[in-house]
Amino acid sequence: MPFGYAQWDCKLRANACICSEGCQKYFFDSLFARKKVGACAMILAIDIGNTNIVLGGIENGRQVFSARCASDRNKTEDEYALTIQGILQMRGVDPREIEGGILSSVVPILRTVVPKAVYQLTGKEILVVGSGLKTGLNIRMDNPAQLGSDMVVDAVAALAKYPAPIVFFDMGTATTMSVIDAAGSYIGGAIIPGLRVSVDALSARAAQLPYINFAAPARLIGSNTVDCMQSGAIYGCASMIDGMVDRVEAELGQPVTAILTGGLGTLVAPHCRREIHLEPDLLIQGLQILYEKNQGRRKK
Repeated sequence: MPFGYAQWDCKLRANACICSEGCQKYFFDSLFARKKVGACAMILAIDIGNTNIVLGGIENGRQVFSARCASDRNKTEDEYALTIQGILQMRGVDPREIEGGILSSVVPILRTVVPKAVYQLTGKEILVVGSGLKTGLNIRMDNPAQLGSDMVVDAVAALAKYPAPIVFFDMGTATTMSVIDAAGSYIGGAIIPGLRVSVDALSARAAQLPYINFAAPARLIGSNTVDCMQSGAIYGCASMIDGMVDRVEAELGQPVTAILTGGLGTLVAPHCRREIHLEPDLLIQGLQILYEKNQGRRKK
């Protein structure tokens, strides 16, 4: 029985199907139901941020799972191998199905640690977004090397899916705004303190303000301390995004397509008054595109 399926044998359905590649697929009535694919190869797309690591499984051009774990620069490759192994097992994925992968990281030390962890599990060396990787993105900044790999990947995905000019916001530890002009060139943006960082800093510095969970209160005008803080965080962030989009349009002199991504984007997007395209998995989509662009560079 392949890795990850030993406990699910009794739940195998009687029916099976044949995919276009000719490999047999079985379906499991499990909490983590997923197709078991014999010859259909999967790639891992890994986004390493300062707070979280997002791991996506892409099979036949389709994302079949996404998982998050904490980003910890003190973990060893063995510890990350165990973490990734647990995620794959939970999703019903045999590491032998992995044909390759691609990684984007804003944490320099993890650019080497995590690929080594993946190699331990799969025997495959994965691509790392950086110099030497073909992106097709024209970066018109003072120093293109300073542009974070996450913003490069987001930009590639945004251009593949939406018409330029584009402004996109990635809400993570920092909230970054990136602008792509009508010619499809990345021309710059802004870096804003992240929503979680900002609110936690406020709670840490103001003795009478508690640490809060994020949720939009029913009314803008709060009637207690927690509601007031939640209103300021959620509605304030939504208003900031609306206002920045307005200012970008004024500076470019034309309308833009606005996109919101990142872990906290789903909380804020419903409260924006501008038309905002919510794309929680924009970076995973961009990693898939870059993997396909760089197939010739993939190491065996």
